[in-house]
Amino acid sequence: MPDHPAHWPGYRPEDTGTGIVHLGLGAFARAHIAAYTDGAIAADGGDWRIIGVSLRGADVANVLNPQDGRYTLIERGEKPQARVIASIAGVIAGNGLSDRVLTAISDPGCRIVSTTVTEKGYGLLRSGGCDIGHPAVAADLLNPSSPRGVLGLIAQGLALRFANGLAPFAVLCCDNLPENGPLLRAAVVDFARRAHGPALADRIAAEVSFPATMVDRITPASTARTLADAEALTGYKDRAAVETEPFSQWVIEDDFPSGRPSWEKAGALFVPDVAPYEKMKLRMLNGSHSMLAYAGFLSGKTYVCDVMADAALNSLVRRHMTAARATLPTVAMDLDAYAASLCARFANPAIAHETRQIAMDGTQKLPQRIFAPALEMLAHGGDVAPFAFATAGWMRYALGRDDGGSSYPLNDPREAELQAALAGSGTESPAAVFSALAAMPDLLPEALAEGTFADETIRRLERMLSLGMEKAIAAEAE
Repeated sequence: MPDHPAHWPGYRPEDTGTGIVHLGLGAFARAHIAAYTDGAIAADGGDWRIIGVSLRGADVANVLNPQDGRYTLIERGEKPQARVIASIAGVIAGNGLSDRVLTAISDPGCRIVSTTVTEKGYGLLRSGGCDIGHPAVAADLLNPSSPRGVLGLIAQGLALRFANGLAPFAVLCCDNLPENGPLLRAAVVDFARRAHGPALADRIAAEVSFPATMVDRITPASTARTLADAEALTGYKDRAAVETEPFSQWVIEDDFPSGRPSWEKAGALFVPDVAPYEKMKLRMLNGSHSMLAYAGFLSGKTYVCDVMADAALNSLVRRHMTAARATLPTVAMDLDAYAASLCARFANPAIAHETRQIAMDGTQKLPQRIFAPALEMLAHGGDVAPFAFATAGWMRYALGRDDGGSSYPLNDPREAELQAALAGSGTESPAAVFSALAAMPDLLPEALAEGTFADETIRRLERMLSLGMEKAIAAEAE
């Protein structure tokens, strides 16, 4: 084997069995849970390799399966570092997906079913339960024995295990959702009750573990450069290579009745209550990310590092983190150091994280990232300006055209609703735009739709529309 600067697996994958089925095997999953699992197996062994499931198409399977699940993970710091990850045993996709996934998750060896499908992929309601209008949920309710959606697969898989006298698997949500474990539990139980009846729903509620987690690792989309660097660092062509930042964080509620990998030996933190860490990340990292994505995209900044190189935007990012911090409970971390590390990560020029990528799915992200801390700040009489600026930036983005008049897709699951709401609002009127978007159901809380927060947001939106985003940013940063 050529002498290349890459780290190779510290175990023989062929001698290691599977114990995890992962739904939604995108780039983040390969940079996060698969990397942690690879490290855990190398450190402490165990039959914990992953059977991946691609719910959106066969692309991931087509590149990973010919490589026996192996791929290169490139960490882009001052110098790129490469690891060859071997924790994925194979990927299920395409024809016969339902039967093949159900076979995998009802196998006695499966002890964990993990997920990274983004909030819109589940078909769940933030208020609790499943969204019966979601296409995958609606289809699986009609045919619960052959599901293709996340909730349907989990419910039917548990039904098969119970019918065969097997212990249930733990369900591990690894998406950025508030209280993601309990939220997914409520959705699965509700789906099971509707599709299978109360007996299964009650057993799931009583017997199945849904540990909460907090995940953090910036993972931009792979490019031709990713593949070229993987070949240079490993000596092999790799069509499945992934790139990410050196930083990684995983906080997990330790509730795995049938066992788990030794993820702590790969750097994970097990805690009795994930909520404070989750809130810290959602508000300081994700909240500032959303703010900079809208302001940055609309001011011509392609990448996050471009945003941080702009003095005015840099100061607004730091201001947002300070405001978000003021709404947080106590955590066993130095939040000043955390904020500094976030700014350093955002400024990393080796990570090509596009602002338009972060701007996706705003209706799903802003309630917990921006609106929740804004509500708390308002209730305590604090300065809501940072959150009003972020909200105004999103509303300006929702118009679907930049200052030069060029249009762009919103890439939001409620895009049609947004467009319908704005169609008759008179898009040159900041107050009309605010009112139209504030009136959308299940989005802006009532306390933010009027009074001080509304006034602060409309004032900033007026600047963005009349002065243009660059001048509005400069005025905000003064």
